[in-house]
Amino acid sequence: MRRRGFITLLGGAAAAWPLAARAQQPRTPVIGFLYTGSREASAPGAAAFRKGLSEAGFLEGRDLAIEYGYGENRSDRLQELAGDLVHRRVALIAALGGVRAARAAKAATTTIPIVFGVADDPVQAGLVASLSRPGGNLTGVSYMIAELAPKRLRLLHELLPQAMRFAVLFNPAGVTELEPLKALAAAASDSGQELEILNATTNDEIDTAFASLAQKRVEGILVYNASLFNNRRVQLATLAAHYTMPTVSYDRVFTEAGGLVSYGSDILGQYRQVGIYVGRILKGEKLADLPVLQPTKFELIVNLHTAKLIGLRIPPTLLAIADEVIE
Repeated sequence: MRRRGFITLLGGAAAAWPLAARAQQPRTPVIGFLYTGSREASAPGAAAFRKGLSEAGFLEGRDLAIEYGYGENRSDRLQELAGDLVHRRVALIAALGGVRAARAAKAATTTIPIVFGVADDPVQAGLVASLSRPGGNLTGVSYMIAELAPKRLRLLHELLPQAMRFAVLFNPAGVTELEPLKALAAAASDSGQELEILNATTNDEIDTAFASLAQKRVEGILVYNASLFNNRRVQLATLAAHYTMPTVSYDRVFTEAGGLVSYGSDILGQYRQVGIYVGRILKGEKLADLPVLQPTKFELIVNLHTAKLIGLRIPPTLLAIADEVIE
């Protein structure tokens, strides 16, 4: 009788062991991926982000799950998505694609860690107290896209030294800070040039903006950072070629798609760094010990094939300092 009782007890314990083991297994962390623009526009950056995660030891589907949210360039949607991520009690939020995603995440929680990737100065944008000591629950990467806009204007002037009227292709729906744009206009004025603002928030408005170039006597275009333009880079390159219009942009993806010149940081590399930061925090590093990162290297890409197509001679001095020449 005792032996039967012992066997019964042993059998019951054996049945309970798997349940206990499962209960002791750590819960797979869920992180949020909050992006300002569309799913399509985010695809290259999301892939680079996941690469950074994998370098930190985390594979999606194996070590963690990712909840993706796309704001479609609407602030109200970003706020709703950020609130939903907080409600789901995610372990961390990666806010990418612009300041608005980071602000939406910051407004939604003061406790969940947030790692952002933004084009603007995160201190001026009110995201962090300082770059070295961010404070609060945010840190991340600044791509320094906006700060380099005057440099791109100088490049446009170097390409067209006799030109007096340039334009900025600008998406007002995708920008939260107008100070960089004002600084750009001031830089043009100091050089004795006029700067026309071409607003475009849709594909059709991009077409309309280019169609107005002759009427506005524009001689060169500066592409201002916006996820819409990243998403429509082939359209921009095709229009620029059609109107034989020199363009300078902020990301190498434009020159690779047929644009003329780009100057900026390795943006996909910065997305990768956000993924690395997320992995480090998930491993237990304190967010307060991780300063906001800024790029230390900027790349100048020249598409010589496009220059020949529109009949423009690239100055040898510019070719000599280019990091890459596409022929």
